[in-house]
Amino acid sequence: MNRTKIGLYRGIPILLGAAYLSACGGDGAESGDTANPSTEAPAVADAAQPSPRPLPAIPENYSPIGVFSEPFAEPTIVVDGEVVETDEKCITTEDGLQECKPAAGTMALLPDDRILYLNALEGTENVELSIVAEFGEVSVNDQTRVLSLGNDDRPDWLKPSPLRGGANPDGNDSETLLGGTPLDGLLDTADNTDRNDGALFCSDVIGLADGSVMAVGGTDYYSEPGIDGLPLGVAELEGIKNSRIFDPTTNTWRQTGDMNFGRWYPSMVTLPDSKIFVASGVTKLLKPVYPEEPINSGRNVVQTETFNPCTGVWTQNPSTADRSLPLYPRLHLLPNGHVLYNAGGQAFNPFGQGYDQALWNIVATFDPASQRWNDIGYAGLPLRLDEVGLGQLASTLNLTNLTEEQLQSFTEDLLSSTDGLISSVTDLLTSPDDSVLTTDTLVKAIGGGMRGSTSSTMLPLKPDENGEYNDVELLTAGGVPSYALLTSPGGYLPTDQSRIDRIETKGDQIGYESRLTGALNQPRWYGTNVVMPDGSVMVFSGGTRDGVVLPGLEGAIMTAERFDPDTETWTEMASGHRPRTYHNTAVLMADGRVMIGGHAPINTAYLSHISLEDFGLSPNDGRDPSFEIYTPPYAMRNDRPSILSAPEQLSVGDSFTIQVDQAQDIDKVLLIRRTVMTHLIDGDQRAIELPVKARNGRNLQLEMPGKQSVVPAGQYMLFVSKSTPEGLVPSVSAPIAVVNQSLQCQADATMAQLGQEMLELLPGASS
Repeated sequence: MNRTKIGLYRGIPILLGAAYLSACGGDGAESGDTANPSTEAPAVADAAQPSPRPLPAIPENYSPIGVFSEPFAEPTIVVDGEVVETDEKCITTEDGLQECKPAAGTMALLPDDRILYLNALEGTENVELSIVAEFGEVSVNDQTRVLSLGNDDRPDWLKPSPLRGGANPDGNDSETLLGGTPLDGLLDTADNTDRNDGALFCSDVIGLADGSVMAVGGTDYYSEPGIDGLPLGVAELEGIKNSRIFDPTTNTWRQTGDMNFGRWYPSMVTLPDSKIFVASGVTKLLKPVYPEEPINSGRNVVQTETFNPCTGVWTQNPSTADRSLPLYPRLHLLPNGHVLYNAGGQAFNPFGQGYDQALWNIVATFDPASQRWNDIGYAGLPLRLDEVGLGQLASTLNLTNLTEEQLQSFTEDLLSSTDGLISSVTDLLTSPDDSVLTTDTLVKAIGGGMRGSTSSTMLPLKPDENGEYNDVELLTAGGVPSYALLTSPGGYLPTDQSRIDRIETKGDQIGYESRLTGALNQPRWYGTNVVMPDGSVMVFSGGTRDGVVLPGLEGAIMTAERFDPDTETWTEMASGHRPRTYHNTAVLMADGRVMIGGHAPINTAYLSHISLEDFGLSPNDGRDPSFEIYTPPYAMRNDRPSILSAPEQLSVGDSFTIQVDQAQDIDKVLLIRRTVMTHLIDGDQRAIELPVKARNGRNLQLEMPGKQSVVPAGQYMLFVSKSTPEGLVPSVSAPIAVVNQSLQCQADATMAQLGQEMLELLPGASS
């Protein structure tokens, strides 16, 4: 062996060790910078400069209810290969089809403050006869865009590559009823729709730790059955297995590992170790019949999966992790690392689409360590199933994980818990004084159970007297209730009822209680909630009736409302300019304002898109590609505090220092995760209140939570607020990347690369 190769072999251990230390942040000069409070933090690029002349704190144009900007939209459409400037939202092509601007049915705030958005229901504009008969053929994979705002909010648009996120690379996932039968090809046209077999519409989206955005699932459109040779049939929307990642540094989409199950309307949440948990979705929406797996027919996907961002591989969890959930179930990561299902989601009311949908009324938690669910209670009511021996009720009734031993154990538990269950129900329904049904209990019962088409919003997490984050409060307002304990997931009319569900965690022990708050000022279906940097919650858009049952007959709600967590009341704020009902979106921006977008009705009951605005109802004439910016009252003031410097990166447990121009006046510090949302959900939505440990001049010493389950790795915005007679006034945010020091992706990649280089040096290795 020549000396050159001998030297390389001897140097490999040293090289591997050095690479590992470098990748894991070893004892290099920069490895501990973000955790050292004495290190001078880099300046925030947009920090406000002191004005030479003092301005009044409240300007003349101040409004106590805020204000919406004028709507704005992408100025061009590509028609027959040419870019056409137009104020219209659609243009007719030479072949008679319409090309339309995309609407923001999904939005994500990127680390550089740009907004990624995905279109919804592309192709509905070309339905002429019936969406049921034609949409399997005329639908199109949805386009994507990136919106950025320049000086004076001047908008600019960029088209990612590939434009439609990369269609299903393996062909469609269709599992057809007629496949392989003598009628295949005559009545089944599933294979004729390659341009719409990988739509991003109805996927779920989540922000990964590195700032990229992952979309999982989506839609494969086809006709089942269809008429061979004609663009007609009975439409089917099938959930696909694809996962796609958008890289904001290159503005490109790429494929990553496929899930084991096709999912339409799934939900994801980031776990403490930065892996991604996915649940629910449906494989076939309109005809959920699976001849090869009949046990899974007639309901949503019950199997759950976990994604490893280091390897790009999805792993199916054991059968103990199976659970029947509604579409887009409202999931949250609790401070103890468990995943909470807050008895909310989407369902096609009033009938739903699962034979086991009565189980959706039960609040439950999933333990990633034991891979088991535990039932807590009936949503909105103080009926604790786990306290009467029925913590495994939903799991036992799930056919895919039921064993003889489990059934026997459950039967014994049920028989032994009968007295306790009866006692709990009696206590629930009556007052302690006169044993009669109370009004409060009746109101709770009517609004209890699963709540459809509304947000489940985690209020800011606060440390207790020991600095621990153990308790969570979740706000649910509006939406469609299940009406007095009925098994149906909901009706047609929404409610104005608002409640807070409180979850107390102590290790693996979980407490649950629910209380009513002040009601919304009007019932609201499909309102999008946003946690504001002053700790309040605002709800935008939505309608007066369920717009999926009969689109267009809902009245659009354009007046926003604000929830005050101190008084637990809702107040009407400013009104927007455009009706936004189905598929509306809202994202908190880095400066504390809110970007409002979306509106994509589906013309189920109409031959083509029509407008019913003249009758005071929601427009149904297609998607709205416009945006509006809501400026809250605090963002109109001249006396907002400014963050002058802050670390760019933090880990759990870090003590760190920021510089603020009004440090002595700061009363609250909030770390808010950047929004990545669709269909009212953002599984990683959270805000964490950070304690101020010390003040020195302009310096504030702060402390991060000690657990990754409180602050999962990802992209955040740091806001500081001061008190004024008009309420808290927050700053513009500073960007913060929260990292997971235990995540070894980079080290693993480096080791793999070095290992490959080592193999290439071995005798006989191909050149």
